Amino acid sequence: MSTDYSDLPYRPCVGIFLFNDDKKIFVGERLDNPGSWQMPQGGMNEGETIEQAAFREMREEVGTDKAELVRISDTVYTYDLPHHLLGKLWQGKYKGQEQKWVALRFTGEEREITLYDGVHPEFMNYRWSHFDNVCDDIVPFKKETYLKVLEEFKDLVV
Repeated sequence: MSTDYSDLPYRPCVGIFLFNDDKKIFVGERLDNPGSWQMPQGGMNEGETIEQAAFREMREEVGTDKAELVRISDTVYTYDLPHHLLGKLWQGKYKGQEQKWVALRFTGEEREITLYDGVHPEFMNYRWSHFDNVCDDIVPFKKETYLKVLEEFKDLVV
């Protein structure tokens, strides 16, 4: 039996385009899905601004908030979960995510990145990727969104 999830809302989310002085972009390998990489992202808490959510998510997923805000996207990006994940993620409340993306320049030192300090770690590994390689290992259902985000923030790293 097929369940129709089309009436479900999108989960409000912030995405983080974190780049360093070498103009490389932070991507993390998901702890729950080895081989799948993504930029930091996460749900927004009620009453949080986009900037507050971005820095909180960065602390939770990257282990540091050593960064400066460069730009907040004007665009709201959405993606739908693939059918096999519908009803399983986020207690089945959402059909996908709507994201505001935030460009942050990393101002810390490499040693300050601590992936396992959070209560619920997301990443087992990370790397700084060149612009052209960010989407190499991204899960397919996020790739279209990532390509648009990369194009929007391209001027910061190319």
